[in-house]
Amino acid sequence: MSNGTFPPPRRRPRGTLLIALAVVVAVGVGGWLVWRPPAGGRSPAGAASPAPGGTPTAGADRPAPTGAPHAGLKGKTVLLDPGHNPHNRDHTAEIARPVDVGNDRKECDTTGTATDDGYAEADFTLDVVRRARALLEAAGARVVLTQDGDRPYGPCVDARAAAGNRVHADAAVSVHADGSVPGNRGFHVILPARVTAGAADTSRIVAPSRDLGERLADHFAATTGSSRSNYLGHGTGLDVRSDLGGLNLSTVPKVFIECGNMRDPKDAAQLTDAAWREKAARGITEGITDFLTR
Repeated sequence: MSNGTFPPPRRRPRGTLLIALAVVVAVGVGGWLVWRPPAGGRSPAGAASPAPGGTPTAGADRPAPTGAPHAGLKGKTVLLDPGHNPHNRDHTAEIARPVDVGNDRKECDTTGTATDDGYAEADFTLDVVRRARALLEAAGARVVLTQDGDRPYGPCVDARAAAGNRVHADAAVSVHADGSVPGNRGFHVILPARVTAGAADTSRIVAPSRDLGERLADHFAATTGSSRSNYLGHGTGLDVRSDLGGLNLSTVPKVFIECGNMRDPKDAAQLTDAAWREKAARGITEGITDFLTR
């Protein structure tokens, strides 16, 4: 701001002003015609185009609202297998019945483990799977559960494998928590070994199951902040087994994830925390999604 004085402004002829105004209007209209977005409402170069009422809509440089479900898994079927069953402890004779797993005979199911404070693995697996189901369904997937706490016991391990086979699942994940000794920490993903014996033939699913397992381990570690097992897998968080009926009898890509060790106090503190279980469900979901959209 200045306190000085200035000479009075010079007046322009009225005709000159009218001509200048006409030029400005013409340039503005011409510019609008050049800028006008093409049919479909999207502006050039990814610019947001005006929506009714003057509010911009999402363009190439502006993502859609995060609350909108992503339909990237539409047409995909996912089998989620919550390990064990909260009622298994009341049916010990039934779950002890041996079933054929291809290369052996093993018990129908087990009660699973628990934390020192009594939080059961079967309760943990159901909670995580229900959370993962909600996330996967929001992404458009069809989700099938082997059990939802709605059975007196089981199902048996052979029936768990058959459930994924029957619906031709694009991916199957069995969720567990381990019961190792204190000091053994971290998660690990169990991959199927090549088994061709009796009713078992994993030859066609070994490779895609490893792909699923590797992606699952990567996303689970990143999302939960958990370390890969310090007692299995030599730091990879991956373990290959040939003694699990749920893998041996599967004809679709399938893995197990042991989300942590319930017998270790530090791991147990995570497993019993609802906020951490939500992260676990998200990590599982992201791993499955990465596999199915690769």
